[in-house]
Amino acid sequence: MSYRTILVHADNAANAAERIRLAAHLALLEQAHLVGAAMSGIPRFISQRSPFEGSSALFSGYVEHVTRRAEQALALFSAVVKQTGLNSYEQRNRDEDEYSGLCLQARYADLLVLGQADPQDRNEGALLLDLPEHVILYAGRPVLLVPAAGQFATLGERPLIGWNGSVEAIRAITAAMPLLRRAKQAAVAIIAPETGPESHGEEPGADIALYLARHGVNAEVMTISPPHGAGQGLLQLAAAIRADLLVMGCYGHTRLRERILGGASKTVLAGMTLPVLMAH
Repeated sequence: MSYRTILVHADNAANAAERIRLAAHLALLEQAHLVGAAMSGIPRFISQRSPFEGSSALFSGYVEHVTRRAEQALALFSAVVKQTGLNSYEQRNRDEDEYSGLCLQARYADLLVLGQADPQDRNEGALLLDLPEHVILYAGRPVLLVPAAGQFATLGERPLIGWNGSVEAIRAITAAMPLLRRAKQAAVAIIAPETGPESHGEEPGADIALYLARHGVNAEVMTISPPHGAGQGLLQLAAAIRADLLVMGCYGHTRLRERILGGASKTVLAGMTLPVLMAH
């Protein structure tokens, strides 16, 4: 597998430039086509109606405002991409809300690059707080999340893979394979299962390490039993080994259970300090 088309969300968040730069850098490495997508936030069923059907001067002014905002986001996208030297890229400006618009556009890409939601970002047009989890769940494509703050000189040279034997985790590993093959030093964190060791086989980590090795990825395997949950354990381990990418499944439990009891996905989405590739 390789990334032939990468989609990056262009918005007005404080760290949008770093997200776009990282997406363009990855497109260069993979010789992929990069698409920058900006959404007006206006649902399609409203934007396609006649301007005389319930519209007003106020609504018209709002349309002009959000259109200008999307154009500004795409201007930033174009400026950042040109600085990286990437030649194969395009802009898409859609009159759609971010939820359905990004999910639809992601269907025609191998990877979607999205920003972490930041409650402290007061910029108008910043990322909607529940957008990342919505897109991860419904886009049908892997999502590379870039933290709301910080700069990231490398991506995938020192990846940490969270492995719990789940369908979501193996989908994330498969989706991350183009990055994992480039790794200089990879690590697999075996997360102690809640229901016993059977999901990991007789020798925890041996099967997934062999699978990775056959793809050219040599990884050190370690087992963690984090007292404060898998999400916190993965973030702490990533910091300790100076990982530059975390690969993990997302929402192996229902979102309702994670919201009530907490869960790895919720913890990582809120507290991530490194890029995270997630798949559901």
